[in-house]
Amino acid sequence: MIFMKLKHKLHFFLAFILFILPISVWAIPEYVVPGGENIGIKVSNEGVIVVGFYEVDGEDVGRESGLVLGDVIKKVNGEAVSSIDDMVAKMETGDIENTQITYERNGKEYDTALSVTKDDNGVYKTGLYVKDSILGIGSITYIDTSSGIATYGALGHEIDEKNTAYKIEVKEGKIFASTVTGITKGTATTPGSKNARFDSSKILGNIKANEASGIYGTYSEEVTKEAMKVGTKDDIQIGPATILTVLNGDEVEEFDIEILNLDPDHETKNILFQVTDERLLESTGGIVQGMSGSPIIQNDMIIGAVTHVVVSDPAKGYGIYLTTMLDEAEKQGT
Repeated sequence: MIFMKLKHKLHFFLAFILFILPISVWAIPEYVVPGGENIGIKVSNEGVIVVGFYEVDGEDVGRESGLVLGDVIKKVNGEAVSSIDDMVAKMETGDIENTQITYERNGKEYDTALSVTKDDNGVYKTGLYVKDSILGIGSITYIDTSSGIATYGALGHEIDEKNTAYKIEVKEGKIFASTVTGITKGTATTPGSKNARFDSSKILGNIKANEASGIYGTYSEEVTKEAMKVGTKDDIQIGPATILTVLNGDEVEEFDIEILNLDPDHETKNILFQVTDERLLESTGGIVQGMSGSPIIQNDMIIGAVTHVVVSDPAKGYGIYLTTMLDEAEKQGT
């Protein structure tokens, strides 16, 4: 009898736990507004990135300090730096010929000394080429208004510093208006690109996160387009589809593609497709830089975003599942 009572209590306790334990299930929206608009992108990094070296009076002082491409300078003379201007200002506070640098590499911090000189024009010679921000173009994938606050996802891949492949750690960032002024056509050896004019005074939103699946943030412009149903992985089929992108000015147009293969296991290259639209092929040669983030549409559903071109065959490209982007947006709270 005592055993039966204990067993009954145990069942009740387990049932109680099942009901009260929080379950982390990301609830992605059922509908989002498809993008395709061209955007300018500017993101500032947390720290100053080493992107190159030059000799000073015949000496390679940058490399001799132990720094390598992709290192991120975090402190100068013991004080935190967040920009190039900040870095220069901190150099002036110490022994310039023995500037103390704290840098980050692969998530760990190290210290070194850098021999800095100042020329007759008052310019500091560090032997380093550095960056603290990235400027570029891309395409909006979707806008989500389901929470009452408009948020967006774009690009379908992370923003890297191209010389070092260093993933930018967002200090602050923004997306802004951009107009396509022309196309550099791609070839089998050289990817093409959109040429664009920026209007950085017209801010469209902020950048809160830079992840493997894209950039995410709050969208500040009025949303007037109709929402479209989100297609899951199971909804996607081999066969005809379309992409939305801008070739001229700011007009979003729809172009035909053919989905050739699906790879659910890849992080970002889930959808292999080929451009079949003759006008797009004539204008661009296929997929070009600046199309990243262009929505992929199939059966009246938004199913993914363009991420990469197949360099050896620019008529072919890769896309990421939209649900992957939406899952990441939920994790980031955007």
